Amino acid sequence: MAAPTQGSLESRTSNGLDQFVGVLKDHGGSPDILDLSGANQWNVDFLSARGRLTSDEFTYAATTAFGTSGDFFANQADSRHIETFCKLSLDYKPDSFDGVLIWDCLEYLVPELLEEVVSHLFEIARPGASLLCYFHADQNATKVPITQFRIIDSKTIQTATRQLSRPTQFYSNRAVERIFQNFQSVKFFLTRDHLREVIVRR
Repeated sequence: MAAPTQGSLESRTSNGLDQFVGVLKDHGGSPDILDLSGANQWNVDFLSARGRLTSDEFTYAATTAFGTSGDFFANQADSRHIETFCKLSLDYKPDSFDGVLIWDCLEYLVPELLEEVVSHLFEIARPGASLLCYFHADQNATKVPITQFRIIDSKTIQTATRQLSRPTQFYSNRAVERIFQNFQSVKFFLTRDHLREVIVRR
């Protein structure tokens, strides 16, 4: 399958999103949801009908913390930049959320920052919370897209490439399991292309 061009829209079935929504229903009441793709009208409309939504622009926070001067990836290993980023993007009280839509936000993080971010996600997610992630499975890729995700319905998302970034590492299934080793479970969903869906349970 050809890689999408920058800005082009593609619709795809999402079994991971379908399960994520199902887990939210299991919580009952009005679950608290964090969407790291930023506030877009599609996601706001869909998620606000299913719980209390907090939208966080993860990509903007990363650019602000690491991309204003110097090397974007080298800055991610600097403790001062990491502290700035976490205050901008993940500054929530412990046990705040029943569901977190991470999308592909972890793919362009260096190991030092990735470890810190996952630790924060573990802290702010409630026990039993569901996290939805996407990882590219092409180990030969020299560039991976940073993507905007729009929720069309519980089984369909629309993706648009914002920009391309070099991958910091290849995420095999085993590597993803290691990233979330402190969580309760990690479940993979097969897709027809190189974009894998992963549901993580806190």
